[in-house]
Amino acid sequence: MRRRLSPWLLGAWLALGGATPALGADPPSRTVFAAADLGFAFKEIVPRFEKSAGAKVSLVLGSSGNLATQIEHGAPADVFFSADQVFVDRLAQRGALIAETRAAYAQGRIVLATAKSFGSRLTDLRQLGDLRIRHVAIANPLHAPYGRAAEEALRKVGAWEAVKPKLIFGENVRHALQFLQAGAAEAGIVALSVAHVPEVEWTLIDASLHAPLHQAAAVVRRTARPELGLAFIQFVNGPEGRAVMKRYGFRLPGEF
Repeated sequence: MRRRLSPWLLGAWLALGGATPALGADPPSRTVFAAADLGFAFKEIVPRFEKSAGAKVSLVLGSSGNLATQIEHGAPADVFFSADQVFVDRLAQRGALIAETRAAYAQGRIVLATAKSFGSRLTDLRQLGDLRIRHVAIANPLHAPYGRAAEEALRKVGAWEAVKPKLIFGENVRHALQFLQAGAAEAGIVALSVAHVPEVEWTLIDASLHAPLHQAAAVVRRTARPELGLAFIQFVNGPEGRAVMKRYGFRLPGEF
């Protein structure tokens, strides 16, 4: 049986085919709400997409849980990239996202990060109990998937109770990283994708210590141009986007 393309999917096909704005017209602009772990990767991907699609992208970064709440309450987002597929699925079920546009785009990893000013790189989560370490930075587990993964890993190795009094919570994983960069924490647990900064050293945490960080995206239903949102998702999952994502340590669809 032949299936007809829905209007938004047909539009996406046209957009991906190289449609450009009319001469003299301002390029269309879309707002992308994205999990904070995507900050560095998307700074490279967004300009490439803008050049390819003839569109402008405004990037809003934050914790997935907070961004999901904002979308549900009417925030002017056109596309949502979550660090946890649960938030995308929940919003799609509630009608806030276009379910047909849902796509997995990555699986994240966490690392044990040590501020270089501390003097020696930590290699085991249990080392966070060291008395010399006064503050440990993680994203808030209540609304940040990477914070939840950090808590799960600490509990799995039996270090949660010892480390809990030292924890300082970032609003998102980038905020947690900033505590280390600023010298406010000696160590932390952050996303691999944001750990490549001069101020820290890191050790990859065994993925079996926490639930997989399956990340997904979808187009927001209220958007005026769903085809552009879908075009951006497909660009991230296309050859250019995947090359950048892989360089920042993400596992890609088909690899997990």
